[in-house]
Amino acid sequence: MRIQILAPVLVAALCACQTTSSSVGTSPQKISVAAELAAALRAELDLPVAESPYTDVRTNWKERLPEEYVFVELRGSYTETARALGGIFQHLAAHDIEPTGAPFALFYDDPGHTPVSELRSRACVPVPVGTQVAGPFAVDQLPEALVVYAYIGGAYGEAPRAYPSLYAYMKKLSWAEAGPIRETYLVSPGSSRDWSDLVCEVQIPAQPTR
Repeated sequence: MRIQILAPVLVAALCACQTTSSSVGTSPQKISVAAELAAALRAELDLPVAESPYTDVRTNWKERLPEEYVFVELRGSYTETARALGGIFQHLAAHDIEPTGAPFALFYDDPGHTPVSELRSRACVPVPVGTQVAGPFAVDQLPEALVVYAYIGGAYGEAPRAYPSLYAYMKKLSWAEAGPIRETYLVSPGSSRDWSDLVCEVQIPAQPTR
């Protein structure tokens, strides 16, 4: 199947939530609007959102479309992603560049087999084709790919707990991992006081093994 990545509700949620700060100081009205947008976004997703303890993770596959993005190359703990995304958003705002989708991260290494100091990742924000930026930022294109995916609710640091379900689905189809894991953060943590509002889409590029 070929599915376009979310449309108007996602863009609206992004506009309401572009911040990396905590929700302290955010008005109740803004938090209420963000919560409503988060609920509307969930209603538009094509799969149910898996909730902790992630024993029932609904998975599927799709053909991901190419997407231009600005990124920062990271090496070290994956916990640095949020800080790096904040820097990208500040740079884009300073140059009047509007993001075209939700921020995401690409994770290239398994923390279970790679020293923390050597973990490779990218913090990424989708942008219009032809966007130009200055260092330390760069532009790349996410390639078209067959991906296995699921939607994960709760704190974003918990998303990897759902990975085994995606790998099990791939194994069932006799597919193998074929690229970095992508986590797309559909709701900004700074927009809500309740982690249960958060939704992350996890994608794993895959290819048939037979």
